[in-house]
Amino acid sequence: MSPEFQVYFVQEFERLKQEEAELLGHSWNLRRELSKANYPIHTDAVRENLVPMLDWNTNREKLHFASEADLLNMAVFGMTAKQWREANPDTKGNLRDSATDVQLQVLANMESTNATLINMGFTKEERYASLSQRAAREMEILTSTKAIALKKKL
Repeated sequence: MSPEFQVYFVQEFERLKQEEAELLGHSWNLRRELSKANYPIHTDAVRENLVPMLDWNTNREKLHFASEADLLNMAVFGMTAKQWREANPDTKGNLRDSATDVQLQVLANMESTNATLINMGFTKEERYASLSQRAAREMEILTSTKAIALKKKL
């Protein structure tokens, strides 16, 4: 697929999803949908490696997923979802809803990276150290790249 057609396709898909959401009375956000792309990879690794089988499909399993989501949030945003809510009580949505495109891209990358580290048997502390270092580096690279691209457009 050519880059021009791919951009057109994504824009048209976004427009159609937006219209569909408006007809159904829902909100739809392409950024959030794209950021969820690696979520199943991440939850599969958590379930298969960190959640005891007795906890599968229970509220206890949800605690494992929430703990790993907090780990990712700490690595990418420097705070948990609860800390963000406490700091932003009047803001609609959640931490990830208020994230930038770059942050969401890094978050999706960290989901995949964390899944790999979980599958390799790394401890939570080891994973956090690696994820936070990697997230900072990716944020730096992507922010720089996007700034350069924007500067060229102007």
